[in-house]
Amino acid sequence: MDSSKLGSVPEEEQHRKESNKPVVSAFASLPDRRPTKSSEKYSPLDWSGFFDREEDVCIPDSNDVFHLYMAGTEGPVVFCLHGGGYSGLSFALSASKIKEKARVVAMDLRGHGKSSTENDLDLSIETMCNDVFAVLKALYGDSPPAIVLAGHSMGGSVAVHIAAKKTLRSLAGLVVVDVVEGTAMASLVHMQKILSGRMQHFSSIEKAIEWSVRGGSLRNIDSARVSIPTTLKYDDSKNCYVYRARLEETEQYWRGWYEGLSEKFLSSPVPKLLLLSGTDRLDRALTIGQMQGKFQMVVVRHTGHAIQEDVPDEFATLIINFISRNRIGPHGVEIPGLARPKPAQAQGQSPAQTKS
Repeated sequence: MDSSKLGSVPEEEQHRKESNKPVVSAFASLPDRRPTKSSEKYSPLDWSGFFDREEDVCIPDSNDVFHLYMAGTEGPVVFCLHGGGYSGLSFALSASKIKEKARVVAMDLRGHGKSSTENDLDLSIETMCNDVFAVLKALYGDSPPAIVLAGHSMGGSVAVHIAAKKTLRSLAGLVVVDVVEGTAMASLVHMQKILSGRMQHFSSIEKAIEWSVRGGSLRNIDSARVSIPTTLKYDDSKNCYVYRARLEETEQYWRGWYEGLSEKFLSSPVPKLLLLSGTDRLDRALTIGQMQGKFQMVVVRHTGHAIQEDVPDEFATLIINFISRNRIGPHGVEIPGLARPKPAQAQGQSPAQTKS
């Protein structure tokens, strides 16, 4: 079976394991090794070459800390949610392009990357949605800018569920990357086998990067050099690198990620873009919705499941064009010739007067 066609759950071949104590990054315990010519080709690249800054967001009344990568200073916020086993750095190369026209925030979801939570194995859809809401609240308070949610695979499911709740009032757009309910649900039965069939231990980060590219899960070496390190952690007891995310222990939540996803996507009351790596992915509901013009769909050729990593420039262009086409500005949809009302306090009103 071609695992690239399963594209949506504990995603293809990348990721795993994690300890109960907070995890920083693979770099924190990188063993001292002299580079070889072969290892230099697959040597890690630092996130700072693509994002402008990183930030830890502590959630009030909990021990949860979510790690964010941020770029750009103007325009709406493209809030990126990675797939299962990936990290926020999955969007690094594309963020370096998107930030020219919009702000980018890429979050390490629970149990992934540099984020640390009280229960890293609780990947229920409700918990992950609440995590995103909590991070947005911590970042922007009660006045968030226009948000375009962009989610890949598992992260696409989280984005759709958030949009379908219709409670994020500043939501201005929804981008879903390579996940369709029909294909995802059909693939669930195979996922444990795929996860257990991956290489589980790596003698170095370079070996993990090389394996991800040669194995086909990622097709862009530079993206792999940025994104793979934070999907790993060093296991002192085994003297090797293992996967950060323990996806094989979260099976109880998988069905909840994808069940009813197509109808939720279609019901989301914002402009929608679906990016697919193949044409065989649409289920019946989406086929009908696409024929009715309810969303924009683009099939991105010559790419694997991780479209944002394999062809980051094309992905960034698609995001920028989506924002432009739908006239999404920093405060929402911008209608030509219509001036945005001044804030109430600027007109001499107090906050109390504004609410009344």
